[in-house]
Amino acid sequence: MIDKKYITIPRLAELLGVSRIAIYKRVRSGEIPAKKVGRTYIITDETVNKILGKKLTQQRKKRIEDAVKKTVREYGEVLKKLGRE
Repeated sequence: MIDKKYITIPRLAELLGVSRIAIYKRVRSGEIPAKKVGRTYIITDETVNKILGKKLTQQRKKRIEDAVKKTVREYGEVLKKLGRE
């Protein structure tokens, strides 16, 4: 049984607010992984979630963690004072 859900390129273009041609170009270049079924390309919901930023990759988690550490290091005292107000 297949648990994955798929959307088409026109639907993804609608979700992102870009043209279908832009999505087709990204699929052809390999930037967006897609499977061709007949004459239609399908994109998994997992890929869509990554594109929409709903799923954090390890790299993105590390960037966020580094940014938080930098902010606390630079503004720690100010944040403490703001927390007391």
